[in-house]
Order: sequence, then structure tokens, then C-alpha cells
Amino acid sequence: MKTPRRNQAAVSRRDFVKWVVVAGVPLILPRRLFGAAAPSNRIRVGQIGCGRIARDHDIPGVLKSGLADIVAVCDLDSARAADGKTLVENLCRAAGTPVPAVAVYHDFHELLARRDVDAVVISTPDHQHAEPALAAVLAGKDIYLQKPFTLTHAEGVILRNAALKSACILQVGSQQRSWKQFRQACELVRSGRVGRVRYVEIGLPVDPTKPDDPEQPVPPNLDYERWVGPAALAYYAEQRVHPQHDYSRPGWLRNESFTLGMITGWGSHHFDTMHWALDCEAGGPSRVEGCGEFPPANRIWNVHGSYDVELLYPHDIRVTVSDRLPNGLKFIGDEGWIFVAREGQATASDPATSSGGLKPLDASHPRLLIDRGLAVQLPRSDEHHRNWLESVRSRQPPLAPAPVAHRSNSACVVSWIAMKLGRPLTWDASAERFVNDDEANALLARPERAPYGAARLALSRSAG
Repeated sequence: MKTPRRNQAAVSRRDFVKWVVVAGVPLILPRRLFGAAAPSNRIRVGQIGCGRIARDHDIPGVLKSGLADIVAVCDLDSARAADGKTLVENLCRAAGTPVPAVAVYHDFHELLARRDVDAVVISTPDHQHAEPALAAVLAGKDIYLQKPFTLTHAEGVILRNAALKSACILQVGSQQRSWKQFRQACELVRSGRVGRVRYVEIGLPVDPTKPDDPEQPVPPNLDYERWVGPAALAYYAEQRVHPQHDYSRPGWLRNESFTLGMITGWGSHHFDTMHWALDCEAGGPSRVEGCGEFPPANRIWNVHGSYDVELLYPHDIRVTVSDRLPNGLKFIGDEGWIFVAREGQATASDPATSSGGLKPLDASHPRLLIDRGLAVQLPRSDEHHRNWLESVRSRQPPLAPAPVAHRSNSACVVSWIAMKLGRPLTWDASAERFVNDDEANALLARPERAPYGAARLALSRSAG
């Protein structure tokens, strides 16, 4: 059996500081963390985005922690913002806890301007992750940011570096790190239970497509122009945005102006788990090749369909990612394999899925799953939002901080680019660029429609 590498927590304080040094930025703690302005017994949280993932996952997660009050909600759909306020109040009443005064905002900048708000949860569409998160960093707030980290790789670099410079507590919603079976799988693999890892298989779902709906009037409660934000403006159809009469799965999850599809939507979870298990959270692949089925680009639902991606990781570990594989991760080594899955569970942003009777944690032999005497013990968390809020208090890194989240998301984005181009690509994980490939490097960023975008915000701040 392979001798395991050093026993290392997911992100130690030492590693966190090391990332700061590598980024070339000073370790500065916001003034609000000290003295009279410091978070006290209750952390005051603002909720940005009040859609499906916020209602089903983020708002309940923050309130159930017992550590925080949600004192403000914000959404560009005024009906959803009002529903968010009502949900917070109803959940507090149901739990028998005091109901805070919940302010409602249309513009997240107004929420971030409140000095009495300690932290924010950002549950917006993928294309609206980077700008409000960067604005929150610049406003001195701690952040829980829904996955994926950012829509583009370029946005990820900007946000990661800004988070490191401020030393804010930024947790990304890679909640598999707080699920027992995924932590156990990572501990077992890192402790050498399968011997030397040779292969990893990642199974992910796909999204369906359908014919376009015609142009519709913009609902009076939706600020559609601002909702589109940095993306290219296209005619309004409910199919492109989110349902107006319920909180079912929104259409933006199938449009490449706002997301890259399941390769990042669910891939950000499984790539993150793989990086954790392989102890390569600060690195990435060196080679990637892929293919994918894409509808016509001018369709509303135009994210990828079926796909296959092959990546090469350090130590000659070959990774296969495909919708044809069982939904989960399989680590295959010299001495057996370990498989981990969600038991058919789905987050609010993911499609319903069936594991097909797969076990949440399985192996080629039962002895591989014995969790006694493991050389590597990873940090434990019962709930991802609580882990973040505990970090807000302690100022210690959470389970999924910005540098880690950026690297797992980068692997997803690199895979998407390989699917788009349909040819082998060489990726320099240190330089975070494709080697001698201008066409591939051009896809690491996107134009931003004025006056929106994280790059534009970062440039204006540096100029100021």
C-alpha cells in the first residue's frame, strides 16, 4: 500500500497565509472585525438573490445555524424580494426565535453600504456571482457564495486575489465538503486505501433543451436589464430567466450567457471533491481533451448536452468526466476502488437525479472502507453554512475558501473550453494559461456589457 502523504487539513491557516504571499498581496483584516463593530453573539447577514437556491438551501441553512440573523434581502425581482422577507420571518416564527426587522433592497450596492451588516450570502445566477462578490469584498463583508465560484476563469482570478488581499472569510457552496460520505472518501483515498491512484471517473448529469419561446413583455416586478448585467442583452422570455409564478428550476441554468451548464453546475462539486481527495487543491490538470453536444448558439437553452472529457493530473492520474458514468466519483488505484455519490440527492440548483441504487460510499472490498487508523483526518463540518459562520467568528479559513474554489472551478472551465474546441489542450496550472493557444486562452474571459462586470469594477477601483 502506498505511503500516504502528509496529514494536511483542507486549508490550514499556514496555507491560507502562503496563498496570500504567493498572490503578492498584504494580509489585511477589515477594521470592522475589531472593537465595537465586531460581530457579537449574532452575525447580521444580508441575502442577495432570493430565488430557488436561496429559499431551499441558503436562507434555511443560515437560520438553522443558530449563529446569525438575516436582516436584509435583495433581488432584482421585487416579488421574489418580498417573498424572501416573508420566508425569513416565517422560518423564524416556526423556530420560535425572534423575528428581526428585515429590510428589502433592489440594488445590492445599497445593502452592502449598511455598516451594520457583517456578511452576505450571494445566491444569484452564475453570471452575477463575480461582481456582487467583489463588491462585497471591497465593502469589507464576509461572503457565502453559491457555486460555481465564477462564470469565467478571468473573473475567478480577480475575485480570488481580491479575497486574499482583504482576508475576508469567503466560503463557496461546495457543500459536499460538509457531507460525511464525501469527507470519508477523501480521507480513505488520501490515506492510501486504494494504493496509488491511477484513474478517477466522474459522472455528471446533463440538462434538457426545448424550442425557444417567443419574446414576451418584461414583468413589471423584474429589472430585466440589470438582471442580464454583464451578459449580452437579448429579448425577454420567461424561459430565459426564471418562473414568475413558482420557484421551479429556472431557465437561466440552460443558457450559456448565464452559465456553462452541468460541467460547472454540478461539476464544481465533484471536481472539488476530487481535488480534496488527491490533495491538489492548489493545482490542476496539465492536459485536457473533450467533446460535447451543443445546440445552436442562438437558442435560448443552449448549454451542452452529452459530453466526454479526459484530463491528466499530476502523478499521471487520468480523469474521465462524462454524463454516461454513474453520478459520483470513483477513485481507482493499484489496490482497489472507492466510489462516493449523493444517494440521488440534489441541491436546489441541480436537476432531480437518481443514483440508480448506488451506495453513498462503496468500494471494491469492504475492508477499504474501514475508517480506523487513517493517516489523514480532514476537517469535519455538520453543515456548510454553519462552517462559514463559525469561520466568520474565528477568522479561520472555512472548508471551501476562494483559492480552493477557484481551482476546482478552473478545472471545470478548462473542461468546457476543451468541449467547445474539440481538440487536445495543454494547461499550465501555475501560469493559469493554455500553452501556445491563443484561441483557447481567449475563452478564459468574456466581454462585459457596460456598466456591469467584475473586471470593470476592479479596474475602476484600482483607478480610483
